[in-house]
Amino acid sequence: MRRSYIFTSITATVVLLLSAAAAAAQVAPLRGHVVLKQADGTSVKPADAVIDVYRTDISGVFHTKTDKKGEFVFAGLPFVGRYVIAASMPNAAPGFQTGVRVGQDIDYEIVLSPGNGGRLTLDDINKAGTAAPASGGGGARAVESAADKAKREEIEASNKKADNSNKIVAEAFKAGNEALTAKNYEEAVKQYDIGLAADPEQAALLTNKAAALKALGVAKYNAAIQSKDDAARAAGIEAAKANFKDAAESSDKAYELIKKETVAADPNAQKAHDANKYAALNVRSEAYRLYVTKGDPTKIDGGMAAF
Repeated sequence: MRRSYIFTSITATVVLLLSAAAAAAQVAPLRGHVVLKQADGTSVKPADAVIDVYRTDISGVFHTKTDKKGEFVFAGLPFVGRYVIAASMPNAAPGFQTGVRVGQDIDYEIVLSPGNGGRLTLDDINKAGTAAPASGGGGARAVESAADKAKREEIEASNKKADNSNKIVAEAFKAGNEALTAKNYEEAVKQYDIGLAADPEQAALLTNKAAALKALGVAKYNAAIQSKDDAARAAGIEAAKANFKDAAESSDKAYELIKKETVAADPNAQKAHDANKYAALNVRSEAYRLYVTKGDPTKIDGGMAAF
């Protein structure tokens, strides 16, 4: 007598909630440097210049100072934000850079010139406009060289591309989660793939895609083993095996990305990171359990590692 074992999926909703929280808290680094053009025509990279980063899409401000090399780094700012960087120091006119996004691997440069040591507020910057970095007090605009213009246009193009990518990822994540909750697993996978096409390094998308693939494989396997048609049963089981394999691979990618993430010292960011990591590991262990037991027993080492 042939026995049939029906597998169930119990983690999809948990993964949805955890991944959504983690995605909302994603952070990325921001770095740059300050150049002071002195009265004698020489330039230096000053230490202890005050750096004010204003978030412009919602209220937010972050502060630091340049190091001995005139450089500054923020280890983790909210990834989805839009920012302005302002720099100031004694005996210099303040300067600023608009159109800033984090996680772009751009070394932003703020150029200062001799001045009264004023410090710019976000209101000062808004009044000055957004055409170019300011070099004069009170928000006066600097003369933009051809090199500066080319650099600004490159940054703006990069930011526009990032904006479009972020929008696609957010929409795909939302639509995929809705489909996953409704147990429309094929649609969920489709939506997550749309997001991953825009940004393939989104761990939350990969984790939830793995959850959807796993659940889809379970549904196919359960339907197949109850079929009275041998050909349909065999085809259904093979399709389920393919889903389990894809789920394992997607969860592997998610976990590798999470391991490489730079996490800010903020407790909330650490908590979100840990939740995202737990969700990825949870899905990964389940995906491998099904992949090894129902798909490819030779992957037992990978299954043990995932467990």
